[in-house]
Amino acid sequence: MRKIICIANQKGGVGKTTTAINLSSSLATAEKKVLLIDGDPQGNTTSGMGIDKSSIENKNLYHALIGRCSLEDVIVKTQIPTLDVAPSNQDLVGVEIEFVSIEERENRLRALLARLQTPYDYCIIDCPPSLGFLTLNALVASDYVIIPLQCEYFALEGLAHLLNTVKLVRTRMNPSLSLGGILLTMFDVRNRLSHRVVEEVRNHFGGKVFKTVIPRNVRISESPSHGLPIILYDVKSRGAVAYMDLAHEILYDGRA
Repeated sequence: MRKIICIANQKGGVGKTTTAINLSSSLATAEKKVLLIDGDPQGNTTSGMGIDKSSIENKNLYHALIGRCSLEDVIVKTQIPTLDVAPSNQDLVGVEIEFVSIEERENRLRALLARLQTPYDYCIIDCPPSLGFLTLNALVASDYVIIPLQCEYFALEGLAHLLNTVKLVRTRMNPSLSLGGILLTMFDVRNRLSHRVVEEVRNHFGGKVFKTVIPRNVRISESPSHGLPIILYDVKSRGAVAYMDLAHEILYDGRA
């Protein structure tokens, strides 16, 4: 059965897109069929996977959401045979305004996924840094939410609000939604504050926190500019190893 996971945090710069790209790629290299959905109008997942945005101007997630085509119609193949992408661009900004008077607008993405014929094992959704229409659609469509949390000052700021939103979605719109886990990102082993944040988060959230910690890694930062996930850019890097470990947790430890 297909598992749908959204990567969400209303804060920017916490590693959502990096996690969406590299978790998807790691699951795909573990021989799972994966669809990566770019749910952020910035389109960084799209460009980070090497997709030319000029090639998707007339066929992307926006067009599927407004009913101009199916989700299947917008899917783009990648260098990894078992990984596909539903790309996005700035057109997605207009969706919330266009749907303001439409009933059940929060179910648009769920409906698209329900009609998807390709037998994917996983769908990974990258969310924008907000708790607006697009993130709500992702939460309503998902089985699990993964929350990236950077190992920096103010890391926990806004987390309670996000967890409350997840609870409300579960209660009112999607009873199947579960917290897949909190993922600690941008960990700097040389930084005392990073260690304190890890300790504090683990003490507070216990088993809800993934064992895997994503390090601050130059190779991870470089890979999007080459249009490659870290596993193709530098498979031996600490970043690649960390995301493969995360995929292993999800596949074999029952996290999602």
